[in-house]
Amino acid sequence: MLEFRFKTAEWLIDSKGVWLTLQVPESLKSQIQEFILGIKNSQEEKVYKATIKPHREKRSLDANGYLWVLLRQMSEKLKTTDKEIYREMIRRVGQVDILPVKDDAIETFVRRWEANGDGWQIDVIGACKNTVGYSNLRCYYGSSVYDTKEFSVLLDEVITEAKELGIDTTTPEEIERMKQEYGGKK
Repeated sequence: MLEFRFKTAEWLIDSKGVWLTLQVPESLKSQIQEFILGIKNSQEEKVYKATIKPHREKRSLDANGYLWVLLRQMSEKLKTTDKEIYREMIRRVGQVDILPVKDDAIETFVRRWEANGDGWQIDVIGACKNTVGYSNLRCYYGSSVYDTKEFSVLLDEVITEAKELGIDTTTPEEIERMKQEYGGKK
């Protein structure tokens, strides 16, 4: 498997079809050449799969760890669990989609969605107005799939709540450093 980041792409059309060209890093030149030669010299016709999506840095364990430290401290003050507070924060500021789901598939869909983790939650809103036999579901995503900006909003909300409860929080400079690390911008 060959995976790389790119910033520039072009396309062209000729008698053989539509082509996509990507500007690859110079460091991968020999690997790309080997790959292309392997395709051209292959005796059998293989099918390859390409996926193109925006690159996102992995989230910082510092920022995630800090989130859960604050959630645990809040849970002690509020006499509840850190999981319940996390789920409430996801509902308050988290990422959400409204999805239509066939009525007889709702139970299975909810079970599979919520199996992704603690933050993955669903509310059944009600029947679709234009599609008989379907209902709209409000589907919340857990923070494990958040980008830097989305996670920063969640962390800021938790910090605000923690301060209101009188919990000592890190300085704004340290919070900003953790957010930057979360986005891989050290």
